[in-house]
Amino acid sequence: MTSRFPTLSFAAVREQLLARREIALLDVREEDPFAQAHPLWAANLPLSRLELEAWRRIPRRDTLIVLYGEHAGADLAPIAAARLAGLGYTRVHLLEGGLDGWREAGGELFRDVNVPSKAFGELVEHERRTPSLSAQEVKALIDAKADVVVLDARRFDEYQTMSIPTATSVPGAELVLRVRELAPDAATQVIVNCAGRTRSIIGTQSLVNAGIPNPVAALRNGTIGWKLAGQVLDHQASRRAPEAAEANRAAARASAQDVARRAGVKQVSLDAIESLELPDRTVYRFDVRTPEEYEAGHLPGFGSAPGGQLVQETDHQAPVRGARIVLADDDGVRAPMTASWLAQMGWEVYVVEDHPAAARKVRGAAPAVHPDAPIVHEISVEQLAKCLRDAPERTAVIDVTAGVNHARRHIPGAWFAIRAQLPQALDAIPPARHYVLTCGSSLLARFAARDLRGHLNARGSDAEVVVLAGGNAAWFAAGQPGESGWKNVATPPTDRYRRPYEGTDAPAEAMQAYLDWEFGLVAQLGADGTHHFRVI
Repeated sequence: MTSRFPTLSFAAVREQLLARREIALLDVREEDPFAQAHPLWAANLPLSRLELEAWRRIPRRDTLIVLYGEHAGADLAPIAAARLAGLGYTRVHLLEGGLDGWREAGGELFRDVNVPSKAFGELVEHERRTPSLSAQEVKALIDAKADVVVLDARRFDEYQTMSIPTATSVPGAELVLRVRELAPDAATQVIVNCAGRTRSIIGTQSLVNAGIPNPVAALRNGTIGWKLAGQVLDHQASRRAPEAAEANRAAARASAQDVARRAGVKQVSLDAIESLELPDRTVYRFDVRTPEEYEAGHLPGFGSAPGGQLVQETDHQAPVRGARIVLADDDGVRAPMTASWLAQMGWEVYVVEDHPAAARKVRGAAPAVHPDAPIVHEISVEQLAKCLRDAPERTAVIDVTAGVNHARRHIPGAWFAIRAQLPQALDAIPPARHYVLTCGSSLLARFAARDLRGHLNARGSDAEVVVLAGGNAAWFAAGQPGESGWKNVATPPTDRYRRPYEGTDAPAEAMQAYLDWEFGLVAQLGADGTHHFRVI
C-alpha cells in the first residue's frame, strides 16, 4: 500500500540539521529497540503513547516531522503519521527507507538513550581535560577521613537507590548554588559523581567553569566504577544539600551569569518571551528548579525540568532540534548554569531576567496536554471482580501500563501487552468474550480500547471491549488483590530499555561494556558531523 505521506531522504534530513532549521526526527518504536540503534538526533516517541505526549513535546503543529519505526516486521511509521495528522500536525513525513535507509546511506547510528547529552559530556572531558579521580583514590580519601565532600549529581531517587558512602545528594543544577555551603573551606576536595560518566563530568566542569576555589574532581566512571573496583555502595541514603546563605548565593549568581555570558546565552524579559514565538519557531519554556519549588509557584506556560536532568535528557524534553529554549529560576544561578550547557550543545537559549516572586503565580504540577480520550464502555471494579470470580475463562484483562509497573503489581491473571502491538497480543491471549483494558489510571487504556476494537473487527470477532473505570489505581484502592512478576506476557516488555548502570544487580560485563561505549562517543560524533557542539 502506498502511503499518503511524503518521504524525506537521509540527505534532506542531514541538510536540515546542518542548517540548524527546526526538525523533529522521531523513532516511534518502544524504548528498547530505539536504544539498540538510532540516529544521533532521533527522539523516541513511541506509537503506544503518541497521543499522550505529542502536543507537549512538539508544541508547534506545523513543525517539520520525520518518522521511522519498523519493529517485528511491521512498519509503525505510517500509523504514527496518520495519528499525528489527526492531532493537527501538517508537515508529517516518513524517513525514506526507514532506519535501514539511513544506515545504507552512510548515516551514523548510536546505541543507548539520551545519546546527544552523553556524547557531549565525553566531548567536554576530551576538550577540557575535566579532572577526575578513580574509585580507589576516592575510597582512600574517605577511609582516611580526609577533608573531602562527595556530591551526587543525579536525581534524589537515583541517589537513594545506591550512593557513594558519605555522599550528599546535590542534583546537577544545584551544584554551583549549594557547593559553598558543603565545602566552605577552599582547601576541601570536592568529588562529583553520578552512575556513569556524563553527570559527573558536567557537574565537575560546572564547578570548574564557575571558578570555585576548591580542588574539584569527577569520580571516574561513577557508581559503575565504584562497583567494578569491588567497593561497597550505600543504599537508602538521605543527605540533602542545605539552602545557600545569601553571601554564597550572591557569589554563585555572579559566577553563573559570567559562565552563561561566555557560552552565548541571551536574556529575555517576561514581556518579551512571546516575541520569540514566531510563526515558524518552536519555543520550549522550562523551570529548572526542583519539582517541589516548581509546584509551590511557577511562571505561566513553563514546564518543570530540573536543570541537571534537562542537560542529561535534552532529546526527551526538547525533541525539536533547532528550537528555542527559555529557562527560568528564582536565584539567577540554576537557569544560567543550565543554559550555558544547552548553548554549548548548539541550542538557542534564553534566561528569563529577574522578575518578582508574584509572577510565579501558578501552583501545582503542569496540566496534562493531550486530546480527549475516546468515549468507551466501562466496567467497575466490583463488576470486574465478579466476572473474574464467576467466569474467568470468558474474560481477558489486558494491562497496557508500563512494563515495570505491571511487574511490580497488577490485577491477578492480567496479560501485559504493549498498546502498539495489540495484534501480536491477540495471538498470545486465549480468545475471550469480554476484553477488559486497564492501565494505571485508565487513560491509555481508553485509546488502546479503540485500537483493540478495530483489531477484533478485522478478525471477525464481536467480543465486548470495555475499560476498567479508574484503572489499576481504582482496583487496588478498593482493596482488591494483586500479583507481581511476569506470569502472562502477551508481548515482550520492550517499552523500557534497562540501563546497564541501573539497579544494584547489573552484571560487571554490562557495566564495563557501557563504559567502553561511552569512551567511543567522541569518535562517533566526528563521524556523524551534525552536532554543532562548542565547548567553552
